[in-house]
Amino acid sequence: MKLEICANSYQSAKNACEAGAHRIELCQELSFGGITPSYGLLKKVIEELDIPNFVLIRPRSGNFVYSDDEFQIMKNDIQLCKDLGYKGIVSGVLKPDNTLDVERTKVLIELSKPLPFTFHRAFDEVKSPKETLLQLIELGADRVLTSGQKATAEEGLELLKELNVLAENRITILAGGGVSSKNATLFKQAGLEEIHASASTTKAEDNSMFSMPLTFSDPIKIKAILDAIN
Repeated sequence: MKLEICANSYQSAKNACEAGAHRIELCQELSFGGITPSYGLLKKVIEELDIPNFVLIRPRSGNFVYSDDEFQIMKNDIQLCKDLGYKGIVSGVLKPDNTLDVERTKVLIELSKPLPFTFHRAFDEVKSPKETLLQLIELGADRVLTSGQKATAEEGLELLKELNVLAENRITILAGGGVSSKNATLFKQAGLEEIHASASTTKAEDNSMFSMPLTFSDPIKIKAILDAIN
């Protein structure tokens, strides 16, 4: 089983690398669901860390319905990440009725090639997950990051199992949402091959009236998950 760490900073990515995670998904502002990392962060991670690296392409927080301008930003960011040498793209687009935006998602998948494409947790908002999974297979997506449409992947385990059976090895079901060393074996026992976790710890800022608490991927927690699934 592979462990992907959702890394929200250079330090988080470095911690994941040093702890032995199999892959990172690089983003920023994870407390708001994650957005595309800055150019500076993208450049530093790709130049200094030796770990397979996917990158989140999401121009803002909020819903997954994008204007033409936002969609152009997403396409530009995908090309930038390809040029920098990233190994995978994580993205996706929905329609206002929370169905898959097939046309726009197809554009992103095609633009990402030859890199693998993960459809992110917008999947957990779609009305018909099994139908959407089949659409993503048809479009050529490589992975779907999902909690099984529940608050946590452990709660959504039954749907995750059903999706994994439906996938028939045509697409990887990447279980994410509350994954930790305490429940990681559940997903392995269910037949899933990959899990996704932030493995984060929050550090309160001392003597600060305005700063948000600092959250980072914790190497101790990462190693504990790896120990559980090995």
